[in-house]
Amino acid sequence: MTVHPPPVALLCELTHRCPLRCAYCSNPLALEGASDELSTGEWMNLLDQAADLGVLQVHFSGGEPTVRQDLAELVAHAAGRGLYTNLITSGVLLGAPQIMALAEAGLEHVQLGLPDCEEEGSTFITGFKGGFARKMTTAQAVRDAGLALTVNAVITRHNAARLPRMIEMAVDLGARRLEVANVQYYGWGLKNRAALMPSPDQLKAMTPIVQEARERLKGVLVIDYVIPDYYAKRPKSCMGGWGQQFVNVTPSGTVLPCHAAETIPHLSFDSLRERTLRDIWEHGMAFAAYRGDHWMPSTCKSCDRKEIDWGGCRCQALALAGDAAAIDPTCVESPYHATIRALAEAEAEAGSDAITYRSFTLPRTA
Repeated sequence: MTVHPPPVALLCELTHRCPLRCAYCSNPLALEGASDELSTGEWMNLLDQAADLGVLQVHFSGGEPTVRQDLAELVAHAAGRGLYTNLITSGVLLGAPQIMALAEAGLEHVQLGLPDCEEEGSTFITGFKGGFARKMTTAQAVRDAGLALTVNAVITRHNAARLPRMIEMAVDLGARRLEVANVQYYGWGLKNRAALMPSPDQLKAMTPIVQEARERLKGVLVIDYVIPDYYAKRPKSCMGGWGQQFVNVTPSGTVLPCHAAETIPHLSFDSLRERTLRDIWEHGMAFAAYRGDHWMPSTCKSCDRKEIDWGGCRCQALALAGDAAAIDPTCVESPYHATIRALAEAEAEAGSDAITYRSFTLPRTA
């Protein structure tokens, strides 16, 4: 029986509650309620299992993870087990005291979402007034606490022209890493794709901006650059390969190979309330389904990128080609590639501003 190396990282989606209603949110359209969330003890047990399995990093995410009032306890528990701790947050619920408490608990890194470099654009995308100012305050508090900061600049058609300002803002905020992340179309992002998709001309303008900034800011700011899949020629290595490096746990304890995996209807997903993390990782049906290359179509199996991109994204293949085992349509080898590119161009040219905001915004609770 094949023994798979342990995952490098664990993504803990502590909650789906969030005061923001981001148009590009990758959470599922059917969100899990607070009453279904794992308890503090259950999350701590998971962290113990992850450390015993060999996981190196834990990423606390959501929704908005700072809605959970036990966050500092969970960070302290993870740090105590030797896990590198990262908080993925909108920053709108954090103040200096909370950030200092998290730092004292053992938090090492904060990834702050930045939907724009100005209030109006930020409000349009997130449906949350005043969020931009709160994010700036949070970034300063993160720097004051001595924590490492990554800024995740989410790029859409509406803010692409402001990319140079977003890069300089990351420098001013003291970030050491910037993710120039064009929206990846899952969940609410897929639902709002027509209102978010940048044009080919915008993408053509972005690339040299990133290249110039990388050279100019070498040693100051590391810049990751993710273009829209729909304009790519080769698929990205989604999650480092299905069941290869990452494991995702939903608020209720369902264990997934990636955050969007539940969109694949024929897969069955296991719960931590019924099986251990090790058992699910090594023997779970959902993880075995697209791990390795046994499932790949012949075009993928014979490709010299087979162990680079691992066939691309299975959820995207389902959404765009109707088959989770199909060639990722972002690949030039896919028969759907030209159609997907044309779709993106048409939506960008239409210029729709019609956003569907999610209504699930439960308040912070004990």
